[in-house]
Amino acid sequence: MPLSEYEQRVLEQMERALTSDDPRLANTLQSTGRGNALRYVLSGAGVVVGLLLLVVGAATSRTWLGAIGFVLMFAGVVFAFLGPRKKQQEGPVGVVGEDGTVQTPHGARKPPKRQGGGRSGGFLARLEERWENRRNEGGR
Repeated sequence: MPLSEYEQRVLEQMERALTSDDPRLANTLQSTGRGNALRYVLSGAGVVVGLLLLVVGAATSRTWLGAIGFVLMFAGVVFAFLGPRKKQQEGPVGVVGEDGTVQTPHGARKPPKRQGGGRSGGFLARLEERWENRRNEGGR
């Protein structure tokens, strides 16, 4: 059952609000995983061919062949674990990096960082605060 015009409009407003509030999350949700399958197939083929070269090099006492096989295996694993590079997008204030943060151009004023405790500090700030409290209380 298709969405009504009102529901589509509300959904678009929610998408715009999400993009403006948390561009990193919105970027993650919009990305598709179609390129990942080809990436894993290519890296798997590289690892298999590298392993075969390594075994053949060891069996025939040709160390250079084994070294090439090892390098090929390593390159296949690195290729599988490194994500594809994303192009930077122009944002309203500056350039949106691949992690979703906005980098302001030179000369533009950066917004002040939020200071203070509570929930606004984030997980790591709360963790550091708890650690300092334990140190100050005598290791408890």
